[in-house]
Amino acid sequence: MANFYTDNEDIKFHLAHPLMKKIVELKERNYTQKEQFEEAPKDYEDAFDNYDKVLEIVGEICGDVVAENAESVDEEGPKVVDGHVEYARGTQQNLDVINQAGLNGISLPREYNGLNFPITPFIMAAEIVARADAGLQNIWGLQDCAETINEFANEEQKAKYLPRVSAGETCAMDLTEPDAGSDLQAVQLKATFNEKENQWYLNGVKRFITNGDGHISLVLARSEEGTQDARGLSMFIYDRNSNAVTVRRIENKLGIKGSPTCELVFKNAPAELVGERKMGLIKYVMSLMNAARLGIGAQSTGIAEAAYREGLKYAQERKQFGKPIIEFPAVYEMLSNMEAKLHGMRSVLYETARFVDIYKTYYHLSHERALEKEERNEMKEYQRLADIFTPLQKLFASEYANEIAYDSLQIHGGSGYMKDYPIQRYVRDARITNIYEGTSQLQVVAAIRGVTTGQYAKYIREVYEQAHIAPEYEPLRYTLKEMTGELEACTQLVAEAECPEYVDFHARRLVEIAGYTIIGYLLLADAQREARFAKSAGIFIQYGQAKVASYAAYIRNFNPDQLGFFQK
Repeated sequence: MANFYTDNEDIKFHLAHPLMKKIVELKERNYTQKEQFEEAPKDYEDAFDNYDKVLEIVGEICGDVVAENAESVDEEGPKVVDGHVEYARGTQQNLDVINQAGLNGISLPREYNGLNFPITPFIMAAEIVARADAGLQNIWGLQDCAETINEFANEEQKAKYLPRVSAGETCAMDLTEPDAGSDLQAVQLKATFNEKENQWYLNGVKRFITNGDGHISLVLARSEEGTQDARGLSMFIYDRNSNAVTVRRIENKLGIKGSPTCELVFKNAPAELVGERKMGLIKYVMSLMNAARLGIGAQSTGIAEAAYREGLKYAQERKQFGKPIIEFPAVYEMLSNMEAKLHGMRSVLYETARFVDIYKTYYHLSHERALEKEERNEMKEYQRLADIFTPLQKLFASEYANEIAYDSLQIHGGSGYMKDYPIQRYVRDARITNIYEGTSQLQVVAAIRGVTTGQYAKYIREVYEQAHIAPEYEPLRYTLKEMTGELEACTQLVAEAECPEYVDFHARRLVEIAGYTIIGYLLLADAQREARFAKSAGIFIQYGQAKVASYAAYIRNFNPDQLGFFQK
């Protein structure tokens, strides 16, 4: 059977990115952990070899087990038994095999029995799992909740819960409620403190909770009586061993059927406060959501990889009018565009993951020793980059996952509409990616500040434009420079209106102009490192140029008075 890591050379290409040496050196504390942990790497080559071998194990399990179970899991799905979730048989088998292989706690410190991997190889593993079964990736990928515990919980809580995650216990983030979806400041689940028992208790209902019956849950609840906004919310850990939460039902979803999406009832559920009161949404959930959005980027990329491969395979095998349909220009163009988008979404995903890796590692390092001035500045810079790139990558990855899956089904023709082919499952699975963990519209809201403050344009001008490039790529870089100019000109034009609603109206166009330019530069850098990406770089940059031109023309020619933006 296929190994979903070794059969995809693009993942290893990104694992070997030059910035990874700096990331690994920071993560391994300049390779001094060897003194405390025998399994710690002695140098970069040793660390890389370790990541490579673990990803190969992930790829083997996903190709031989997870992908083989995907259809039966989609048919069977999970169910509620006595108020708790019972996974589909295939899902439970997948988790058992993953646990036996020790593929949990991947990014957790070794002191908690984790593998101490950077975020980037963890996200690569998530992409591989999602390619095999996007629903399973939701369950397995939620171990990133442990990162939030590691970042903000006290030492006693970390020692209590993190080894359990490394041992294979699952997690959940219980955020949304029937009347609080995207608007999390409307959360009403009540947290009350019993002073006599020195114990917090949770009461209320949560809805649309992925893997809601997980062993360890992070719960957003209202701890401050009489409040109605974000300042009254705190973050709590709920332990399923308390048996005080009931799964009322599992939603019957369009896709990702193996992942139980639950409605939960909390009845005097004992819980532990994480960090400070009142900071639940303002600080902790924002960090948790950013990690989740990186995970959805990986899930989107995995689905897109699977869908592209199915489309390519079908086009090569299906014959019409005496020849394979891939030989028809219309089909070949679709596949070429799909591949370019796939390469582009993967590049911006791992660029973002590297930014997150550096600033997160510096953050943890700052709790061990005082950072040097240069280190503090680097941490702030990479945190800023992670903040503006995270919504951008989630927007493009999720939208492209849907587009690639849609086009792949189109290549299949009527056969793709039948359940005989897996492409229909990829289409259904992809559809949620631009909805949950913040819709595409909310990603635009998060990303537009990077446009209006000039942060995207500044980074493009100072970093991407200044990178060494081979002479044969200069025409493509010239096109990208023109696109950057359009980004700056359109941003200024919209800002001159001095109307927030007008900025909001054009926000999607402005953010996409930035995204097409950034992804174009990333693909150009990929082509510089490996020539096989030159085709995708050329296709994507031409595609982006046309998109940017149309958006710029719309912005320049739009009459704001038509929609009454400036009417009193």
